Amino acid sequence: MPTLPLLPTSLVGSYAQPEWLIDRAKLAGRFPPRVRAKELWRVPPENLVQAQDDATVLAIRAQERAGLDIVTDGEIRRESYSNHFATELEGVDLDNPGTALDRSGHPNPVPRITGPIRRRRPVEVADLEFLRANTDHTVKMTVPGPFTMSQQAQNDHYPDAEAAAMDYAAAVNAEIRDLFAAGADIVQIDEPYMQARPDAARQYGLAALNAALDGVTGTTAVHICFGYAAIIHDRPSGYSFLPELAGCPAKQISIETGQSGLDLGVLADLSDKTIILGVIDLSDHAVEPASLVATRVRRAFDHVPPSQVVIATDCGMKYLPRESAEGKMRSMAEAARILRAELR
Repeated sequence: MPTLPLLPTSLVGSYAQPEWLIDRAKLAGRFPPRVRAKELWRVPPENLVQAQDDATVLAIRAQERAGLDIVTDGEIRRESYSNHFATELEGVDLDNPGTALDRSGHPNPVPRITGPIRRRRPVEVADLEFLRANTDHTVKMTVPGPFTMSQQAQNDHYPDAEAAAMDYAAAVNAEIRDLFAAGADIVQIDEPYMQARPDAARQYGLAALNAALDGVTGTTAVHICFGYAAIIHDRPSGYSFLPELAGCPAKQISIETGQSGLDLGVLADLSDKTIILGVIDLSDHAVEPASLVATRVRRAFDHVPPSQVVIATDCGMKYLPRESAEGKMRSMAEAARILRAELR
């Protein structure tokens, strides 16, 4: 992994997909898809892979130009953060989906579990190899978490959701190992439903997360959030599930503070973790000045040393206009430069 500067900058995962690639109006007019949503793509199937490759290069270059230190593939090939992986697993009937309540309480079509959940083959390794071949920066890949996937499915096979989550964990564990073997510098597990359903997360979600990370030696992160700002508009004053992550094997924990104004005293419980600090408000398309972003980062320094902070977006940039996303990334990188100069 290339040497990172103090206060490295990064996306949480997704970047804004181009309008010519995906129907952004349709994307924004529905809840994030849990089953396949091929109708969202504007490009004919025979040209889709090439178009996704081209758009991924644009996303990589946009991050590099903005000055980000850690680069993702922008999740450009994904209809949502989770369905790209979840719909590639054995044991789900995609032709006859089930229904589950979204974190907003609305029913949404989801994979229907009809047999044992198994990973047939690597899902994201080719995506990582493409990313690795197109940048010399530190690279991060994201995978959906086992607890979150278990909440985004209709279980018609297992005796309970816990059993399903543990098989999802085995699939995620195999994927993470393959991603590191293929050259990933950082792998992040997205577990937003731990915040949305904290009781179940305490009951078995944390055990599933630990199983997903079992034996993994690379740099891992866990992203926990309040949901996409474009879809979930209200932010609580604090996390319902966060201190519990102190004991998990992940080296980094991703939280959001840009929109919520979160009391950063919660970081005291995570003193041995690197904090991926979300300081970019994705509910507002206006680009924050770098000085404001720097102020949001400084709030953390009373609770965690700068050497344990990564400057990041609150959540994925998927729903932002590209111009807004580009400006917010530049502000993030400039804030890092301001703070590095102060700390020197």
